[in-house]
Parts: sequence; C-alpha cells; structure tokens
Amino acid sequence: MSDAAMADAAARARQLRREIEAHDRAYYELDAPDIPDAEYDALFRELQALEAAYPGLAVPDSPTRRVGGRALAQFVPVTHAVPMLSIQTETDTTAAGAAQFDARVRRELELPESAAAVEYVAELKFDGLAVSLRYEHGLLRQGATRGDGVTGEDVTHNIRTIRDIPLRLRDETPPVLEVRGEVYMRRDDLARYNEKARVRGEKPLLNPRNGAAGSIRQLDPAIAASRPLRFFAYGIGAAEGWPPLATHAELLERLAALGFPVCEHRLAARGWRALAEFHARMGAQRAALPFDIDGVVYKVNARALQDRLGFRAREPRWAVAHKYPAEEARTRVVAIEVQVGRTGALTPVAKLHPVFVGGVTVTNATLHNEDEARRKDVRAGDTVIVRRAGDVIPEVVAIVPEERPMTAAPQAPGGCAPLHPPFALPATCPQCGSRVVREEGGAIARCSGGLVCPAQIRGAILHFAGRRALDIEGLGEKLVDQLTVAGYVNTTADLYALTAPMLASLERMGGKSAGNLLAALEKSKVTTLPRFIFALGIRNVGESTARELARHFGTLEALENADAAALEHVPDVGPVVAESVRDFFAEAHNRAVIARLIAAGVHWEESEGQAAAPEGPLAGKSFVLTGVLPTLKRDAAKTLIENAGGKVSGGLSRKTDYVVAGEEAGGKLDKARELGVPILDETQLLQLLR
Repeated sequence: MSDAAMADAAARARQLRREIEAHDRAYYELDAPDIPDAEYDALFRELQALEAAYPGLAVPDSPTRRVGGRALAQFVPVTHAVPMLSIQTETDTTAAGAAQFDARVRRELELPESAAAVEYVAELKFDGLAVSLRYEHGLLRQGATRGDGVTGEDVTHNIRTIRDIPLRLRDETPPVLEVRGEVYMRRDDLARYNEKARVRGEKPLLNPRNGAAGSIRQLDPAIAASRPLRFFAYGIGAAEGWPPLATHAELLERLAALGFPVCEHRLAARGWRALAEFHARMGAQRAALPFDIDGVVYKVNARALQDRLGFRAREPRWAVAHKYPAEEARTRVVAIEVQVGRTGALTPVAKLHPVFVGGVTVTNATLHNEDEARRKDVRAGDTVIVRRAGDVIPEVVAIVPEERPMTAAPQAPGGCAPLHPPFALPATCPQCGSRVVREEGGAIARCSGGLVCPAQIRGAILHFAGRRALDIEGLGEKLVDQLTVAGYVNTTADLYALTAPMLASLERMGGKSAGNLLAALEKSKVTTLPRFIFALGIRNVGESTARELARHFGTLEALENADAAALEHVPDVGPVVAESVRDFFAEAHNRAVIARLIAAGVHWEESEGQAAAPEGPLAGKSFVLTGVLPTLKRDAAKTLIENAGGKVSGGLSRKTDYVVAGEEAGGKLDKARELGVPILDETQLLQLLR
C-alpha cells in the first residue's frame, strides 16, 4: 500500500466522518434531516469499507462504532465515582406539591419570610432508563446503568449505538467528565419499530420505558443498534478539569454546547407558583409530547445553595420529583363485550375491575379490533396492564401471562389449560342480529344492518335526509335525537309514519314546525334512483358510484339481485365496492326497510337512473380522494371533479383513473401505488381541472 493511497484513504475517511456526524446532528438534535436515508446509508457503507480495507483508520469515535460489535458473555459491574442518587418523590399531584418543596427548602436554608423567593429550575421527568456516560479527554470511554446508585452495569457496547450520544465532545476536552441522563424511546419510533417487528414475526416491545430499559440491558449490541433509542442529558457526576458553574441552568446550557441533547421543555424561575404553573402546563401537554414523562423535577438553581442543602440519606435536599397520576396500572378483565359504533364498526371492549389510572377511575378499555385482541391474547379473567394518557381512550397494553386463570385439573400432558377461550367476534350484530362482515384485508368488522341497527340509526337517518340524498329539510341532529329517544323512529321507513300529534309531543315542535317537517317528508317521496341508492348509506357507495349503479342496472330490483360479477362490470366498481353492495342487499332486514319505504310512497322514474353521462374535461374519469388537502375541503374537491364530468368513488380499484392524496393519506395511498394508479396532489388536480 503506497503512502499516497493511505493518505487519500485517511482524508476521505475524515471527510465521511464529518459529513455523517453533521447529518446525525441534523436528524437527532435538530429534528430536520437534510438528506434521504439512501444517501446517508451510502456514506455510511463507504466509511465502513474504508475502515475494513485500512484497519488503522478505525478510530474510537468513528460513527461505524455505533452499529454494535460482538455480544458480551455478561455485564461487568461499574462503581460510580459519584453516586447516582435517587430523588425524593412528591406524590401530591396538585400545586401543593410545589409549595411543600419550596417550604422545605426555605426551612433548611433558614430563610425568613421577608427573604426573596428561591430560584429553581424545572425539568421533565423522563420515563426511561438513567445512565452515566464517562468521557476521558473528550472521548466516550464508558456507559453504565444507574443500578443501585453506587454500582451499575457496564453497557458501553449498547450506549455507543445511540446516535444522539456524542462519541467525542465538541470544543472542550476535560480529563474526566461524567454526564448523567435518560435513555428513552419516542412513542412514534416505538410504533414504527413494533409494526416492522410484527411483519418479521417478532414479539413487539411492550411500551417505551420497557423498550428502552430492555434494549440497554442486551448482551448483544446488534439488538440495541436495531432499536430507536434516544438520550436526554440533565446532569453530571465526576468532573476533572472542568470549570465550576454557578447554576444548574448554566450546566444544561454547557451540556447542550458540548453536543448533548437537552430537552427544550425547562424553566428557570423564582418561587413555588412558577413551578406549579410549569407542572400544570406540562401536564396538559403530556399526551401530546412525543415521549413519556411521569412528572416534573424541581432543582434549586444555585450550585452554592445546593451545596448548603446537601443530602439526606441517599436523596438531595435540593431536588424533588413532582409526579403526575400514573398512566399505566394493573387490573383484571371481568368480561369482554362488543360495542357497535355509529358506522357499524364492531369494537371489543374489556370490562375491567375499577382501577385509578391517568387521573380517573377506569372501568372499560378498548381492544381496538379482533386482530389486536387476539394478538395480545386478552381473555376474560386476565390480569392486564391498562394505559390512559391525557384524553386518550383507555386501552389494554398487555396481559400478565403468569396470572392467567387456569383449569383446576390438567387437560393435557404438561399442565393446565386456560380457563377461558381466545376472544372471537360474534357472527351476528349484538344490537340487531344482522350479519357481521369484514372487507378482505381490512381490520374492522361491521354490522351489515345499516338501516335497522339501533347503534347506526342516528347516522343512517341523518345521511338519508341529507341534501345530496332525499333532502328532507328541517330534519337535523337535535330532532333526530328526539325522535329516536322517544322511540318514534327506529328505521328510516319510520320517518314516513310520523304524525302531527307525535311531533307535537316533542320539544320545540309546535304546529307550524310539525307541519313544515311533514310537508318536507311528503316532498322527499319524489326522488331519483341515484339519490335513493346514495341515501341507503351503503358502505363505499358515494354519489358518483350510486349514479353509475343506477345507470348500469336501471332498476332497484336489478341492483338488489346483482351478483359480484355483474357489479364489477360497472365503471368505478371494484371488488371492495361490489362486496359492500352485496353484503347490504343480502341482509333481509335492509330489504324489509326498503320495501316499507316504497310502500310509504317513495318513488322515482326508472329512466332517471339512466341519465346521460355529464360532459367536461374529466368526462369518464374516476377519482378517489384520500387524506386532507391543503385548501380544498373534500366536498368542494368532489363538486369540482363532478362538475367537470368526473366521478368520485370511495372504493379504489384498477379501474380508478386517479387518486388525489393530501396529508395523512392512509392505506388507499399504498394501495394506489401497488395497483399503479396515478397519484395527484391538490395542485395537480387543479391543473387537470383547468
């Protein structure tokens, strides 16, 4: 190897390290990635190849050291040069908790009432794993867990894999500096990791706290490297050759300047009222934070006052953790019931032995859907971990397997069997007895009795009476609530059996109002076949699809009796829409309501269903809208497309000409890519319209 080649390789390696470290800082510290992942990976692989070809270039602080080395046989104990002490916990979650801490500090400092308010720093109490990072002459030499505060475990091999922990300090290189902080996982990072784990058939991580702690305590660093770990610095231990700082606030600023992530949510202020306000404000934001916290930490700001206050047992007198109500708790599942939502979605709900969590007493927790309930294997009688964060609906996070009730006698060689069977959704709706259906590949099961199901009737009536359906003027939400509560309307057909005396018995429905509604009902009996089909509220059938169905079949009877193959011959109708139509008309309850509507006088001219297709620049083109567009509301975009001769459908198939996608576009966007359907944004749609 020539000296020139070695020099070129060394220069390129230095350049690659600088670039990778800059990109890491943009991604992990500034939350503003500046190159695509593929480009980053290419730089990283080039550096790995150089270090493999020229082993002498593999310096201790190279970014390649983050991917993990060989697995360890066991953890080595580490004695902390400065103990990692615990902090006293204040469990009074009201403002009184801050006031009590301030009173103790003032009493210990022997401050008279006339003395100025003490200055404090308030920080978040992260729900992760506390670690200590030892730097010698600016290089990371050791990472250790807190352990019992005096002795921890050497986890350097895993600490190196965390990309927002610097391997070399910026600017200053003191002989020794121990930085204390918290390893944690963001909730969104955990969700993405678990989704990929499920695809790989691996066990998902339970929650961010357990994910962080479990990852750091892995003997194989490759496992830690594969997990989305992050770090916040909040203090120091041993320090040699580092100038003393006057306040804790200055310390946090200095740590940030050295390249450590320091949480932006912190406050330096005087007096307990400012602390209490910070505690309340962060409590209100708690559910919206990207990471978990379980409280706020208050610290006396002046280092000189910290030294005067000293310690009691193994806790500093100058700090306290002001907790929030726990967001997770253990309880027992009494039963699993199935609730039917206003759109017919069936949701399994765990009925719980009452437990106080997230600041309220919880008796119900969602299991989301059948797949999720079976994945977590939640059964009646199980002990479970329940989570409630902010205003989020309580959910069952996981079961405690060792506490599952079992049969008294062994059912098979090797042990007892579970007392209760795995959860399964019923085949019929618990509200109306209609069949339960589920779209292929979908997670949600639904009741097919859209016109008769009590859980869906309010939404069904409002849709039926809508301006684009039968246009029943005066039939709004409050009146529908009164009609259903009074028992006058249990299906859409019952609307045409209303009488003046019935309406007069309702609040604010005097003679004139009752007369106006009855007149609107009578007027609505004359409609068109496309409007009537749309008014039925068949899942995935919007106005455009309703028009196509009416145009293709010509009569309601022909549509009711069409099979899936016939339905898929209709423009804009794919397998999903065809299945929705078949499921709706296969339900005898729905057909009975339609028969009652027609018997009540609802009618149309059959030829109206076969109106000529509209003309315009988008004539004959079918569109699917998904996500939130920047300026156009869904109805406005739909109207623009239809006025230009296009059709808007709820179902996506190979027959779809375009998908218009905005922010938060869901599975339809992925399916469009899979089917090769062109995808437009709002600007492209408007250009097409012009």
